[in-house]
Amino acid sequence: MSDNDCKVTRRSFLIKGSIASVGMLVAGSAAWSRSLLQVKPDSKFFGVQIGVITYSYRSMPADIHKLLQYIVDSGINAVELMGDQAEIYAGKPADKSQVAAWRATASMDKFKEIKKMFNKAGVSIYAFKPDALDMKNTDAEIEYAMKAAKALGAKSVTVELPKNPEHSKRLGTLAAKHKMYVGYHAHTQATDTAWDVALSQSPYNSINLDCGHYIAAGGNNTDATLLALIEAKHDRITSMHLKDRKSKENGGNNLPWGEGDTPIPAILNLLKLKKYDIPVSIELEYSIPEGSDAVKEVRKCLDFAKRALGVS
Repeated sequence: MSDNDCKVTRRSFLIKGSIASVGMLVAGSAAWSRSLLQVKPDSKFFGVQIGVITYSYRSMPADIHKLLQYIVDSGINAVELMGDQAEIYAGKPADKSQVAAWRATASMDKFKEIKKMFNKAGVSIYAFKPDALDMKNTDAEIEYAMKAAKALGAKSVTVELPKNPEHSKRLGTLAAKHKMYVGYHAHTQATDTAWDVALSQSPYNSINLDCGHYIAAGGNNTDATLLALIEAKHDRITSMHLKDRKSKENGGNNLPWGEGDTPIPAILNLLKLKKYDIPVSIELEYSIPEGSDAVKEVRKCLDFAKRALGVS
């Protein structure tokens, strides 16, 4: 090889090397820029926190990581977390006969990991709903649920309003011990006085108000009485579920937001006007249209809420 050939080869090598170096630098800068420019979800508007209950994604396969991605993709930054994916991540046995014993001694480390994982993505957990708070569950399981909720950063655990007042008294006593609110959820048995006994039993007994179910009950439950209930009990409501249902007189069906009888705009604007610190969970219960999925539909609900609140 001649000296000239060597010079050309060396020159080509240096040029290619320089181009490669610049390419790596540009690629690295682009990746770094993307990480800086990645916007975390924000679904709190004028002080009104729009969240979602993870039950809304039940139609989609999910472990805790996929579930978090669904939430972020929906544009949501706060959640009521159902128990399944969280408990599985924490090591809950598949054998149901072993679950109570596992819960009695379960470490909170994995729940703290979940909180850290969610917070890193810009998502907070305001309520936790595991299947561990019923009459059939032991005190150890109930206390486990409250400790797990605290590790997740939640303000409350949620459960169906018991028919037996002795159970809400039991839950209220354990809630006071752990300083964790119990939000009681009602379906169409909801009335303006349905929660009164539970609320009188403990300052840690509270309301998880499902506005759609309240309206679907019909009868004396109207738009006006719902708004009045929120005003009267706002300091005892730790979270809400929002869905659009027809009243009992109109069939009671779950429908896309804006097509039912639930006064969603009025509810959201009451929270905005009164500055009530009550997180609102989108609960997707209407049938998902062909070609769509739960993430897209939750985002539609969020967009409806934004329009109702006057978000530009």
